[in-house]
Amino acid sequence: MKEMQHSFPYIHKVGVPRKQTFLKELKATVQETFFADDPLRPFKDQPKSRKFILGLQAIFPFLNGLNFRGDLIAGLTIASLCIPQDIGYAKLANLDPQYGLYNLFDSSFVPPLIYAFMGSSRDIAIGPVAVVSLLLGTLLTKEIDPTQNAAEYLRLVFTATFFAGITQATLGFLRLGFLIDFLSHAAVVGFMAGAAITIALQQLKGFLGIEDFTKKTDVVSVMRSVFDSIHHGWNWQTIVIGATFLAFLLFTKYIGKKNKRLFWLPAIAPLISVVLSTFFVYITRADKQGVQIVKHIKKGINPPSVDKIYFDGDNLQKGFKIGVVAGSCSNRKNICFHEGLSARWKQRNGCQTAVSNIVMSCVVFLTLEFITPLFKYTPNAILSSIIISAVIGLIDFEAAILIWKTDKLDFIACLGAFFGVVFVSVEIGLLIAVSISFAKILLQVTRPRIAILGRVPRTNVYRNIQQYPEATKVPGILIVRVDSAIYFSNSNYVRERILRWLSDEEDLVKKACQPKIQFLIIEMSPIADIDTTGIHALQELHNNLRKRDLQFPSLIGEDKIFLTVADAVATCSTKRAEEVVVGRSVHVVAGGACDSREMAILLDQKRNVKFN
Repeated sequence: MKEMQHSFPYIHKVGVPRKQTFLKELKATVQETFFADDPLRPFKDQPKSRKFILGLQAIFPFLNGLNFRGDLIAGLTIASLCIPQDIGYAKLANLDPQYGLYNLFDSSFVPPLIYAFMGSSRDIAIGPVAVVSLLLGTLLTKEIDPTQNAAEYLRLVFTATFFAGITQATLGFLRLGFLIDFLSHAAVVGFMAGAAITIALQQLKGFLGIEDFTKKTDVVSVMRSVFDSIHHGWNWQTIVIGATFLAFLLFTKYIGKKNKRLFWLPAIAPLISVVLSTFFVYITRADKQGVQIVKHIKKGINPPSVDKIYFDGDNLQKGFKIGVVAGSCSNRKNICFHEGLSARWKQRNGCQTAVSNIVMSCVVFLTLEFITPLFKYTPNAILSSIIISAVIGLIDFEAAILIWKTDKLDFIACLGAFFGVVFVSVEIGLLIAVSISFAKILLQVTRPRIAILGRVPRTNVYRNIQQYPEATKVPGILIVRVDSAIYFSNSNYVRERILRWLSDEEDLVKKACQPKIQFLIIEMSPIADIDTTGIHALQELHNNLRKRDLQFPSLIGEDKIFLTVADAVATCSTKRAEEVVVGRSVHVVAGGACDSREMAILLDQKRNVKFN
């Protein structure tokens, strides 16, 4: 009898996880959901004085360190880029130029000042965003005509931007930024590329000198409007100015990429273009020849506009909806931008802290107070050229190619968002992007991947036979792996898919005259959680195999718990085919969840055997 016991392989004993109270489990869940970064960790085991300093630095991140020279240079450089872009982006939202400088959604005076003290990223320069400006202009124009009802349109702008700020503040304060992550990276790439093309096409009005231009944003309507006015609407002087400085801007971008020491050149190129083009138009009086100019820009800081916000009526609801969409879109863009820079810390960044935003804010303030009259003769064509050169960078060909190579479903999401923006509208493209992202999540949750495992030669490791063609199946045993948690949404699919695998394998072994499958091993290590519906599905699977009920966990027993699939296979090979072996106990806890780490369930597949 002892000799027979020594013939069995050594089986590792698996410890049963300790039970947790409901409150402890709830606390852990909330902490992982809302505080995954553990923001209070730096305060641990610190004296009160150090905790006070850390608290100030958490509220005002700029106290972490200052580098006046680097921040001064970076602030001046960003301001030279920001000022002409602000004027152009205001036109995207159908606003007067001055609103781009101090009152548009992500304006360039007050918000940078606040962000410099309370913002956490040193790489983000606060200012108008092309995509959000276009989105605001498109959504707002559908509600109120900015030409016929300019005052009401402006009030709706204030209302929408107010709620956009409330949205971003709420997402930050309640730590709900993870909700924005439901918009996949692939959808964002497609949406931004489509928005870039749409914005560039909208600039053809100023670039070509067209006065009567469509208000629609889809490519078909825009191109029809462009070619319909080719004989009577285009102005050749405007085209020369726009094309010349667009070539200059693109050339400076190329030089800046080739020579990292000249990184400042493409940043100041827009301001140089504005100064030169304005001077040229002024001395030649090209505005008399049909070249459209900015004309008057209101001087000084805008007075408080709280009284212009709608707090009741239908416009309140309209402003709220548009503001939430714009705020969420802007927040997602900033997250993508910051994550991209975080992955490339080695690139040259002039700003050392967010104090560079203070420098930029001061420059914008001085511009508003003293320099705005000088922009009177600035041609619209140069603003169009600046915007076109800026949005070209939003088209990420490398990312799209990588998405195609990595995941074809992601690429479909990318294309869907792209074509939705280009051929319909910005909001439809955004809706398509969100819908496809959610559809992909639902598809992955409801149809998890299930693979057949085989043994890798000369090892005790079991892997997917499609990924490892050299892996061999174990005679008489079918091993499958479920690569997802088992919830109510996918439990029926998991059960039916496993049964279909069994049927298919039975047919294959019958044709090949191989040993009949006697055991089914479900390797459940990737499973993070199982709810009560999932447990019920496993019970039904067991019933299909055993023709009898299975009670969790009393029928299993600790002597039939295994650490690895290899241990389960070894035991399975030495036991009778009628015996049921379960790879790990299923411990039911409050709420119906179960611990399933390192789980492997072995179920007898002899369906016609009846046990007493």
